Amino acid sequence: MISSLNLRAQYHEMGLFLGTSNYIGDVGSNYYLMPSNSAIGIIYKWNLTTRYSIRFSAINSSLKSSDYRTSDMNRFRRAYSFENNLSEGSLGIEFNFVDFNLHDSQTNYSPYLYLGASYIKFNEFYYDFSAIPIAKPIEYGKGESISIPIIFGIKTNPSPYWVLGLEIGARYALTDNLDGSSPKENIGVNYYSFGNSNNNDWYIFSGLTISFTFGDLPCYCKE
Repeated sequence: MISSLNLRAQYHEMGLFLGTSNYIGDVGSNYYLMPSNSAIGIIYKWNLTTRYSIRFSAINSSLKSSDYRTSDMNRFRRAYSFENNLSEGSLGIEFNFVDFNLHDSQTNYSPYLYLGASYIKFNEFYYDFSAIPIAKPIEYGKGESISIPIIFGIKTNPSPYWVLGLEIGARYALTDNLDGSSPKENIGVNYYSFGNSNNNDWYIFSGLTISFTFGDLPCYCKE
């Protein structure tokens, strides 16, 4: 691969992610895709070949959920709700299923898959069960964890200078407290854990990417 590339001339992309977010866990809806709030971020790609890119993104969103938006009557009667501000930085590899050559004068299309790892920051909180009649979420600090993203999308380049994409990405968080169901044990108050402690939380970003291409064009042919 190294012998077939001009490593001094790579093609870069920088742009925006504009979309929505939703959370999957122990509070609220059981649906996997139910956007509840906006999400916005930046994306950078370093296109190594027509098939592979190194990708970095930073996205921020408020995760919202309510037991009033569910078909589970036990959750509906419980009536918990929360809003959690989440920031994510992610780094990984984006793979194009077909060649996506920005040299071509014709418009190209390609489905793609992104795999990597993400660092997330969020609000830690617990539910105050002494509140009547409905338990209230109480924030007690900031938390951080890792999440594993799996993103599918399709993209096109309507011009040599722009790339547009539509994507949906599920993130498996290595924490179960995005919803306040598993607070830390040393917070110094009486609290209760609830829900499935064997299953961590998920969250989903879905939306549009718009990126501007810059830098020297790469040589994808053999020298």
